[in-house]
Amino acid sequence: MSDELLFEVICVLGKRIRITKGYWTKILQDKHPIMEGKEKKVQDTLQNARQVRRSKSDPKVYLYYKKSGRRHVCVVAKHLNSDGFVVTTYLTDNVKEGETVWTRSK
Repeated sequence: MSDELLFEVICVLGKRIRITKGYWTKILQDKHPIMEGKEKKVQDTLQNARQVRRSKSDPKVYLYYKKSGRRHVCVVAKHLNSDGFVVTTYLTDNVKEGETVWTRSK
């Protein structure tokens, strides 16, 4: 798996979130091939999320949501101090349960 950085952005919570090319490929091959070619949408979701929720199962994991057409892009990221990394990303019809930690004001 390639450790070469695919992208790194500052998210709406001020954390530096990154993903490697190798891990992106793993997400596409193992779970969410529909996200192929959607790297910019993932970056945009982290930087311009409409809502961020904390995972119910891991307090260090955050779910970033942004509407894209009829669905939402969800980017799941684990925070470690001032930075973090993408765990997975997918399209969904519904926002998952969990504590809302940030909502974009209109």
